[in-house]
Amino acid sequence: MPPAEPAALTISGLLAVRRREDGGLGALVGDDEAVTYHQLDDASRALAARLVAAGVGKGSRVGSVMPNGVGWAVLALAVTRIGAVLVPLSTLLRPPELIAQLRAAAVTYLVAVPAFRGRDYLADLEAEVPGLAGRLRAGRRHPGVPSLCQAWTSADLPTAAVAAALVDAHERAVRPADDLVVLFTSGSSGEPKGVLHTHGNALRAVVSSLGARRVGHGERLYIPMPFFWTGGFGAGLLSVLVAGATLLTEAEPEPGRTLRFLERERVTLFRGWPDQAAWLAAHPDFPAVDLSSLRPGSLGAVLPAAQRPAAGARASLFGMTESFGPYCGSRLDTDLPEDKRGSCGQPFAGVEVRVVDPVTGRPLPPGAEGEIRLRGPHLMRGICGRHRADVFDRDGFYPTADAGVLDAEGFLWYRGRLDDMFKVSGATVYPLEVETALRALPGAREAFVTDVADEAGDPQVAALVVVSPDAAGGAGDLAEAVRSRLSSFKVPTRWLVVTDPATVPRLASGKADVGALRRLLRDKGVARSRKVRPT
Repeated sequence: MPPAEPAALTISGLLAVRRREDGGLGALVGDDEAVTYHQLDDASRALAARLVAAGVGKGSRVGSVMPNGVGWAVLALAVTRIGAVLVPLSTLLRPPELIAQLRAAAVTYLVAVPAFRGRDYLADLEAEVPGLAGRLRAGRRHPGVPSLCQAWTSADLPTAAVAAALVDAHERAVRPADDLVVLFTSGSSGEPKGVLHTHGNALRAVVSSLGARRVGHGERLYIPMPFFWTGGFGAGLLSVLVAGATLLTEAEPEPGRTLRFLERERVTLFRGWPDQAAWLAAHPDFPAVDLSSLRPGSLGAVLPAAQRPAAGARASLFGMTESFGPYCGSRLDTDLPEDKRGSCGQPFAGVEVRVVDPVTGRPLPPGAEGEIRLRGPHLMRGICGRHRADVFDRDGFYPTADAGVLDAEGFLWYRGRLDDMFKVSGATVYPLEVETALRALPGAREAFVTDVADEAGDPQVAALVVVSPDAAGGAGDLAEAVRSRLSSFKVPTRWLVVTDPATVPRLASGKADVGALRRLLRDKGVARSRKVRPT
């Protein structure tokens, strides 16, 4: 069974435990590489010595733009074991978004994969901030990214290394209260929000949900989520490190290849978003693949029909970046009581949940719907660039902007967002951010964005754009144009392009009527694929 408390409260301490107790156990299996805990410790320690020689030390913020794999894990553990702060950056970020996050997190060192999905991230940065590479090579900073001291690809990291004794000294200086990671999630204004977690709060948060997630010693866990998200880093990499399990991961999941990978590696637990499991189950190769090693607790779509839980029978794990993953749930291999089905389960240890009136902040009685607020030692330390008083309320609770109900037995029921954020395949989309990008396009006068459910009931990004009468092109041209400004999951897949501003439904206040806008886009909008059209 999972531990009640981490064996150590820093990354270096946890690596030492895994080396001592599970050195020969597989730690990570990637597309074409695998490492044991002994090898992972050695590799991350060797890289740490090189990073220290290059100037990285306690408190340095090291950005990483890399796909899932052994290299990502080695870099992350090398950075964090010496007290530097990891800043995982999405491989989906467009150049302006990447620059914004480098600035927001005050990244001092950057490591990027040489090339991924046709992208050269360092070349993208140079194009966005001309002269950046030359200044960094000369040992000077650039006002466009003033905190950045150096940028490398993962293939040309410094080779000079310090002595082992100096690495040891760095590791001994790390405390559970020291910052571990800055994880990005969009803020309510659409601006990047860098969430700060410490070694102690992150590792304790991971432990608190292991039992519900059924991640125990020796598990072979597959999570298709990117490591730059909380779901990949916390629920994946750090979870296996705490539990003494093996993580199976891919840089670019593809259903047919993934099925063969899972069969070969004898996966025992498949976690992620339900639609990720549904894609595998819908693949024509699925019936012939042997996934009999999977245990209950895995997503239902990939389990044998007789083992699949009924809809709503299992808790929907509920969490956020600010809580370092799930803060509420129940055992994923056990059905909820009949009267609790559809709930998120109960809060895990280390997090106190309060439901309040969203206007007054007054606590509400059990059964009343209001805003969910969180407090406890497992929560984030804060948000980059914000005062604590602007992040937490006067009682120390974090206002989540989630609406919910807490019943008398402590079960939490999620009702939706109080603001207009929505998620597409697990990734956060804020309408204002997409609207701003659309309005910047030539010929666009106004843009209004919301979520509209597709035929399967899943949210998709939908946009109404008012263009000038002489504007050339239509929805396809707008989609192609905005693709360079937004991550792919933010690009609308349902469009309505008009020239008459009166088409926009409005409230008496003059603001767009979101409900009417959603209905209009559902009824009149044209669906378009998010994929780039062939040229």
